Amino acid sequence: MEYQTVRVRFQESICFLQLHRPEANNAINDRLVEECRHVLSICERSATVVVLEGLPEVFCTGADFQELREHHERGGAVQSPEPLYDLWLQLATGPYISIAHVRGKVNAGGVGFVAACDVVIADDTAQFSLSELLFGLMPACVLPFLVRRAGFQKAHYMALMTKPVPVQQALEWGLVDAHAANSASVLHMHLLRLRNLSKVAIARHKRYMHALSQELQQAKQGALAAATEVFSDPGNLEGIFRYMATGQLPWQR
Repeated sequence: MEYQTVRVRFQESICFLQLHRPEANNAINDRLVEECRHVLSICERSATVVVLEGLPEVFCTGADFQELREHHERGGAVQSPEPLYDLWLQLATGPYISIAHVRGKVNAGGVGFVAACDVVIADDTAQFSLSELLFGLMPACVLPFLVRRAGFQKAHYMALMTKPVPVQQALEWGLVDAHAANSASVLHMHLLRLRNLSKVAIARHKRYMHALSQELQQAKQGALAAATEVFSDPGNLEGIFRYMATGQLPWQR
């Protein structure tokens, strides 16, 4: 498969999966979700570790509003959030160790990618935000993964405040596991250790950990319904499209 939105390389049993849409600040579109899921399906058979990376200055900025507008102008129904939720489930429960290597800005659905991973390593430029409520939306699909990682109140606070959380605070909250100015060296040290684990052991461990806590699967239907509701709201869509055209946020009349 030729990939348009990601770059992939394998180093023995380690897969490096880079989100690569520099022209769109690594926004999430349907193609990116499809390609990531295809790579992870290969990793289920052949990888013990998956390293998920973004660009040096931006990890992922969330939903692609341009694709949303084009879909709306074609008269299409609201796009289902289920493929994206299932992609994050693959990262959270797949038979490999998923590592998010984060540099730069992480917003909205980008936080979902990070929160779904088993290990999060960041450099000093990393910052995390949930901007959805600014547009009348909500991070419905992100929150089950973020609550699991950082706790209910921290996730609730991030969603309400919509402001960026710096990496040191994210470390204290449990969203980040390790950070340093040179995050590549921290990643290398983790890989030296993790590559010694067998795929069978990793798969058993991940399966058992997922069985201990079923909240991701239990939250799925409610998350999908909530996400569909807010992206179906004509007022929300009007505010998003005006922001794209003028740069004005919905309350800036």
